[in-house]
Amino acid sequence: MCDVCEVWTAESLFPCRVCTRVFHDGCLRRMGYIQGDSAAEVTEMARTETGWSCHYCDNLNLLLTDEEMYSLTETFQQCKVIPDCSLTLEDFLRYHHQAAKRGDSDRALSEEQEEQAARQFAALDPEHRGHIEWPDFLSHESLLLLQQLRPQNSLLRLLTVKERERARATFLACSSGGTVSEAECRRAQHSWFCKRLAEAPSCSVSISHVGPIADSSPTRSSRKSQDKVLLPTDHESRFVDWPTFLQENVVYILAARPNSAAIHLKPPG
Repeated sequence: MCDVCEVWTAESLFPCRVCTRVFHDGCLRRMGYIQGDSAAEVTEMARTETGWSCHYCDNLNLLLTDEEMYSLTETFQQCKVIPDCSLTLEDFLRYHHQAAKRGDSDRALSEEQEEQAARQFAALDPEHRGHIEWPDFLSHESLLLLQQLRPQNSLLRLLTVKERERARATFLACSSGGTVSEAECRRAQHSWFCKRLAEAPSCSVSISHVGPIADSSPTRSSRKSQDKVLLPTDHESRFVDWPTFLQENVVYILAARPNSAAIHLKPPG
């Protein structure tokens, strides 16, 4: 049943890949949730195995409470961030320098933290346009605030049934004796963001929808060299069980919700 008109029809519906809502194409257009060129893109995404996030799940800012949103808005005002405007790398770094100094004028980002912020900016600008859009910036800052203020159990409660099922399938696919290696756990943190690949637009075997990619698939093969770059050959002896795996992946699973190609929270490595 369409979440907008609450009418069941035999027409094709757009299911959200995160929650259980479904929508008519016409209802989404009429409500203004898809407009212009984005309509064709949404239609294409919704019909791939990767799927499409509805307007509720696409907006990570909606995960914040009123108090958390007030805190974030206050930070923007104090750091002179103009809402609804894109940010360049200079703007992004200036904001993080000013945010670090809040309440302590002598505090500033270290050189390492500045480099990390620059890498995050690049992840938010995958098309290398030299700026990041406001919704992507807002989603990123919302995630940072959630990490800062919410206990781990609170973040876990934000996951939907679909997200837990995909995470469980990923864990079982690479587990041995009920645990996975730390390298596999970190690889999963990166793999949630396989939403759009230039060499495989349909991304029909994306982990963000169906769990781990088969070793024999073209997408898996094309990503092996990338995985080696992201995760250098280090022989960690640490193994993690299912609860730990979920805890260490939860914020990245949430970060992968938006339809945008931007990586809203870059994993380490």
